Amino acid sequence: MNDGRVHMTLDAVRAYARATLTRVGLAPAHVAAVAETIVAGERDGCGAHGLYRLLVAAHSVACRVVVPDAVPVLERRAGGVVRVDGRGGFAQLAFDTGRDALVDAARANGIAALAITNVVHFAALWPEVEALVDRGLVALAVTANHAWVAPAGGTQPVFGTNPIAFGWPRAGGVPFVFDFATSAVARGEIELHRRAGTAVPADWGHAPDGSDTTDPAAVLAGAMRTFGGHKGSALALMVELLAGPLIGDLTSAESIAWDAGRKGSPLGGELVIALDPAGFLGDAAAEQMARAERVFAAIEGQGARVSGARRHALRPVSERDGVWVSRALLDDIDRTMGDVA
Repeated sequence: MNDGRVHMTLDAVRAYARATLTRVGLAPAHVAAVAETIVAGERDGCGAHGLYRLLVAAHSVACRVVVPDAVPVLERRAGGVVRVDGRGGFAQLAFDTGRDALVDAARANGIAALAITNVVHFAALWPEVEALVDRGLVALAVTANHAWVAPAGGTQPVFGTNPIAFGWPRAGGVPFVFDFATSAVARGEIELHRRAGTAVPADWGHAPDGSDTTDPAAVLAGAMRTFGGHKGSALALMVELLAGPLIGDLTSAESIAWDAGRKGSPLGGELVIALDPAGFLGDAAAEQMARAERVFAAIEGQGARVSGARRHALRPVSERDGVWVSRALLDDIDRTMGDVA
């Protein structure tokens, strides 16, 4: 223990996450899938997507937002479209259920899409994108959220944080993977400020009356902002449409209305697109992927950082040395589990 922190190996993080999720009441298949996302968050230095998310998952189970023993149903359709109905469970197991079918469809068609519907989201998308990049595919994933974010020029929530994740495989190096919310910041970051009693930047959101504020609690009660003004707002709308009406699932406004004040995680859909370089390029795939490396070299050669590089640089360190976790957070999780029990 050091300065209010506790040292944990990644195996210890995994065991703690699994034990906690089991105590919450999740079925074993969901426990395994959700725990790996939490481990990825701690491993990659993204605490807002790590063990903190156990509190989010526990609350969603306790308020019956999520179906803890849901069994996803896979449907293969013609034309490279795969669908998985998550039956109200967490999204991780639904993705795992459809992943191999999506890879097979991308290999067969050059491009394929996985429509995940009726799932509860509460964590990052990059583990899902990377699972496809590890197979040599280019991948794009989007999901809507609860209506927490105001459009550019407005002050009332319409969009979710509506993240976009993209992955590109790189021969002989770490992949290019980014995952960012179309809001100015991830909602979990604001919640961490609220828990710590610290202010947030004035451009992160609006108070419920539409005024600017640095109070994280006021932003959480009011509306977050999109990043980049009208550009982020347009991307948020794109995600809203792709992960909602296009695949027959809820918009962010419909998700938060369905929640009915329970303050659980969002219910909705996710669209994952996988592209096989060999399907587009045939025997020229290796040559063209090598050409792409010139673009990365032009970035890295001048000392600039490729998005996602920091997370990948942290991995061998955390895998070797473990991670430091807030003692107060662990105490909070343990207290919550005591209430569940």
